Amino acid sequence: MHPSLEAVGLVPALALVVAALRPSRDRALAAAVALALIFGAFITELQQLATHTFLWAHLLQNVVLAEWAPALLVLAVPENKLRNLRVPMLPALIVWLGTYFVWHVPVIYDAALRRPHTLLHVEHLTYLIAGIALWWPVIRGRQPPGVKALYLFAAFVLASPLGLLLALIPRAIYPFYVHAPRTWGPRPLADQQIAGVTMALEQAAVFFAVFAVYLTRFLREEQREPELLRRSIGGSGPGRPAHHELERQQLRP
Repeated sequence: MHPSLEAVGLVPALALVVAALRPSRDRALAAAVALALIFGAFITELQQLATHTFLWAHLLQNVVLAEWAPALLVLAVPENKLRNLRVPMLPALIVWLGTYFVWHVPVIYDAALRRPHTLLHVEHLTYLIAGIALWWPVIRGRQPPGVKALYLFAAFVLASPLGLLLALIPRAIYPFYVHAPRTWGPRPLADQQIAGVTMALEQAAVFFAVFAVYLTRFLREEQREPELLRRSIGGSGPGRPAHHELERQQLRP
């Protein structure tokens, strides 16, 4: 077991925040899964592999912090809490993309790995914060489903080149992993290619799944509009103005 500050410090801190919000059982379960993912990524053998040997292991940790755990943590926030916290979509997307791309610049990536007790923790914390910012307007925002679907599609399209570049570049670009001692597993270039392909496929699966949810909601709303319009013209019942019925239907979640 090779625990890090993320496992023994960040996870308990996040657990205290979640407990203070007093989520329902379902939301508490989402938080528990998020915390388990972070804890597992940084206390198991994956931590040792990520900080000493394999790029794919480090990218898996980054994915947990920047995509999976943040989405579940935002889901864990009760609807009646933090209502006034608004995160605009465009700045959130820029921050998330910038965090991903900046930390993957080879000189910066290697600098963090060579400072595992300082800069590497900063990297991981920024991934988590950027991930929460990315998912907040999707899960907590008031934008219509169509806008959220476009936002998720843009996030995938703009982030996917990173994984594809790692998979297609014909040489290993991170000196830390090029010179890492290996007694088993893929060589540096193959390691980088595995990491890039895994990252691209993971992002495609996650973002497409959530994109499909909001696209379906958008299409359902579009199909419902003609029926609401028909009711507004034909009337919605005795003693009740048609436009009131239309407004009531449109306000349903």
